[in-house]
Amino acid sequence: MAKQNWVVDPTHSTVEFTVKHMMVSKVKGTFDSFEAKIEADASDLTDATIDFSIDIESINTRNKDRDAHLKSGDLFDLENHPKMTFKSTNVVKTDDDEYEVTGDLTLKGVTKPTTFKVTFEGEGKNPWGQEVAGFSATGKLNRSEFGLTYNAALETGGVLVGDEVKIAIEIQASKA
Repeated sequence: MAKQNWVVDPTHSTVEFTVKHMMVSKVKGTFDSFEAKIEADASDLTDATIDFSIDIESINTRNKDRDAHLKSGDLFDLENHPKMTFKSTNVVKTDDDEYEVTGDLTLKGVTKPTTFKVTFEGEGKNPWGQEVAGFSATGKLNRSEFGLTYNAALETGGVLVGDEVKIAIEIQASKA
């Protein structure tokens, strides 16, 4: 099958993250505004081109004060870096419907190669006859490598916020 252009359906897609808090629990959050340009044969992503953009303003951890701090210069620095982007550079098929998608992740002005494990979940037609495809992706990054170094030492030892951030993405896309 030939490469097609796909558009992400934000009402059926999510971008979530998880980070360790106080070394004993996890805090989860989402980015509620994002877009992607995907050019791919949905059933064979090996020559896919993926450009993903996330609006930092849309961060949501269900706590307004924490969200405001995350957007501040201490962390994401929304004023100077309003978007996080990912541009694929290499896709390797690792199993049936399983891929490793590597690309340049840019966050807070720092670009680093990052790899996500991606699963093609399937393809079909929605009730309006439009062709749709589903993808799941997981990955992780060390926030300090991207200049998100804010932290605080705890009296009991350790730190307030873990360095490793786990990312989980669910995408439903429609043929453009």
